[in-house]
Amino acid sequence: HSGDPDTDRRLAEQLLSSTKENHEHQVVVDAGSEQLAKLCGHLEVPESPSVMTLRNVSHLGTEMRGALRPEFMHTSALDIAMQLHPTPAVGGTPTDRAVEVISQLEPFDRDEYAGPVGWVDAKGNGEWVLGLRSAHVHGNQALLHAGVGIVRGSVPDTELAETQLKLQALLAAIVRP
Repeated sequence: HSGDPDTDRRLAEQLLSSTKENHEHQVVVDAGSEQLAKLCGHLEVPESPSVMTLRNVSHLGTEMRGALRPEFMHTSALDIAMQLHPTPAVGGTPTDRAVEVISQLEPFDRDEYAGPVGWVDAKGNGEWVLGLRSAHVHGNQALLHAGVGIVRGSVPDTELAETQLKLQALLAAIVRP
């Protein structure tokens, strides 16, 4: 997000037309809709993503809405969110194998990295999104977590720059709350 409407519009158009970004996003949408289709009698998944503009970075986003099948009517929104986690955006794909490899290669536990963020009421209703950045604050110290999706066509320098932008937003939230 640059603050200049013309630049932001151009960047959004580039994001929407990027084959790599659309593929990366579609992997997550496909996995989520496959899981939700098991629970929902009716599921709305837009054919095309929209651009979600955040403080200093934009993402592709797809809002899925569904109506639970009668046998799942007493399933809470939190239980559903937990069935979707980890998504390929967090754990790769195929998820079980990717999570296993990541746990062997990375020097930290991803439990603090990402997960469902949202709300649930006493009746089990709720709304959840995928949180992909986090900070573990202890006293006057903070450990920040951010990352990117790596797919065929990813350019390391571009992915590093995206990670740095994501970390800047977290840092700004901690330093200038």
